[in-house]
Amino acid sequence: MRIAIFAESYLPYLSGVTVSTDGLARGLAAAGNEVLLVVPRPSRMSEPPSVAVPRLRVAWLPSYQLPVLAPAGYRMPWPAPAAALAEVGRFRPDVVHAQSPFVAGLMAARAAGRARVPLVFTHHTRFNDYRHYLGPLAGATRLSDAYIARFWRRCAAVIAPSEALARDIQAQLRALRPRVHVVPTGVEVGMISGIAPVDPRELAGWPPTSVVVAGLGRLAKEKSVDLLVEAFAISAAREPRLRLVLVGDGPLGAAIAARARRPDLDGRVLLAGRLPRHDALALLRGCDLFAFASRTETQGLVLAEAIAAGLPVVALSGPGVDESVRDGFDGILVPDGGPSREPALLGAALASLAASDERRSAMRRNALEGAERFSIRRWIGRVEGVYTEARDAA
Repeated sequence: MRIAIFAESYLPYLSGVTVSTDGLARGLAAAGNEVLLVVPRPSRMSEPPSVAVPRLRVAWLPSYQLPVLAPAGYRMPWPAPAAALAEVGRFRPDVVHAQSPFVAGLMAARAAGRARVPLVFTHHTRFNDYRHYLGPLAGATRLSDAYIARFWRRCAAVIAPSEALARDIQAQLRALRPRVHVVPTGVEVGMISGIAPVDPRELAGWPPTSVVVAGLGRLAKEKSVDLLVEAFAISAAREPRLRLVLVGDGPLGAAIAARARRPDLDGRVLLAGRLPRHDALALLRGCDLFAFASRTETQGLVLAEAIAAGLPVVALSGPGVDESVRDGFDGILVPDGGPSREPALLGAALASLAASDERRSAMRRNALEGAERFSIRRWIGRVEGVYTEARDAA
């Protein structure tokens, strides 16, 4: 099959969406499909990186850095429909797959219309959970909801990474078309589990008996990283061996660094900053637990990465999260106790698991043995099924 994939952001910027887009393109090509990836150039000045993958070619769109709203390194494509449409026309796709409903999504819709092939869309993001970045425009959620629902209706199929998100989409659509498919995003399980661990105890000068909790992601309000740090402080007061590694950066970075210098946490938190993906995963592999407090996830791809790395997960129960973590098997799901109680509940769960080496070891084995459910191979097979159904129904 010939698939054109349009995305609003791409590597080297690291996010769940960019990792998913790259994994999708490479996985489809490895499965024998011809793939055209239409994505923004990583820099206006530098040459884009080569993507040396058989059956995968990249069409780089001119791009720009948003001056205020976007994080550092996140580049948006300029609307360049003529060049993109010409490239897609020469490619002659069977399916066009959009990863965003905005600039790249509109180009994808035009490309699919011109080629007279189905448009498929993966809904990666709960956009209303990011409205705090819009300042005075944050109240315009009805307009954004209406726009996104209209985009869904232009598609032959919509992919949701979780059952919870699929239910939300179907409730908004109130229609039988397009069909919404639940297809969790996969990760490179074998690659992740095979990475040589980097020991954070050596990096930070911590005792070798330390039990290290990892947090990986953007240091931002929507990821509830402040809640995670407060939960860790509560757990560390109960279990002296506990230490915390945070990988990532973001607008709350300075506030988190200041909190980590306070007496109850001083010397117990390592802020690793933003790292290349391989380095981040190597550091993850050297930890003992993974903590997750975000309430805004469609799936939480980093949960699959943590489980593939063999880390038991302690996470706040919520949409998407409950479908990735199996409570009592490869992690602990902390029930919703309301904002005032969540740090204490999450902290108690972290302390409990940190105190039991035997329980952690059992969950680690379970995580490694069960991670295959997140495999790229399984994910790609299900996505190919969506493409085939959409193409046959066209």
